[in-house]
Amino acid sequence: MLKNKVVLVILDGCRYDVAMEQMGFLNSLVEHNQAQVRKMKAEMPSNSRPLYEVIMTGKPMYQNEIYTNLCVQRSKETSIFDLVKASGGTTGMAGYYWMSELYNSSPYNIFTDRIQNDDSKLIQHGIFYSEDHYPDSHVFADAHSIISHFSPDFMVVHSMNIDDVGHKFTSYSREYMAQVNIADNILGTIVPKWRDLGYQVIVTADHGMDEYGLHGGNLPQHREVPFYLLSNLVSLPEEPIMNQLDLMPFIAELLGV
Repeated sequence: MLKNKVVLVILDGCRYDVAMEQMGFLNSLVEHNQAQVRKMKAEMPSNSRPLYEVIMTGKPMYQNEIYTNLCVQRSKETSIFDLVKASGGTTGMAGYYWMSELYNSSPYNIFTDRIQNDDSKLIQHGIFYSEDHYPDSHVFADAHSIISHFSPDFMVVHSMNIDDVGHKFTSYSREYMAQVNIADNILGTIVPKWRDLGYQVIVTADHGMDEYGLHGGNLPQHREVPFYLLSNLVSLPEEPIMNQLDLMPFIAELLGV
């Protein structure tokens, strides 16, 4: 029996400063002491596949060997999914297909791997997508379906529209700002339901986005991401900046694995 159920939301490509400006639902919770927020410093390279692995395993790139987005292979590290399964818990994910490649099977086959329900896998209940413009609203609906049917102990929700729009229009565009705002509105419709079901909720990002529509490097725009915690069980450290490498052990402690 795990201590708590946790939902981890990853808003791909969401900058810290834009989250502070555009996410009224989450920031209102912080203002009224219903949530906590910190700036989190992402690892490098500040690209998606390497940082998915960092988030899930707590290991930096040189150790986990997911060097670039082109590393299409299973993770060799112990992930949160491994720990939850070993503790008798269940796992779920609504997210990008690279997650399936890292933790279930590689390479991804859209005809066999899009919807997965298999207790032998690390991600036991998954709905995956392979188009970056797959609507965030659908990702969160997919996640709620998994939660409603299977009530996983550890659920990951990974949306891609902020990153997609950032690459197309840059982070200084109205389109990027609006997409962060839209994600906040979606969270406002669904997160209270998950809290009512007893889930502790974390909202963060893998990396940010710069004014050229790029990420991957060492700019603050690439590496500074939000970390929101919706839980009355733990307090975040007083330090103003958290390290992304600390996210995996933090989640493991919250789960009790």
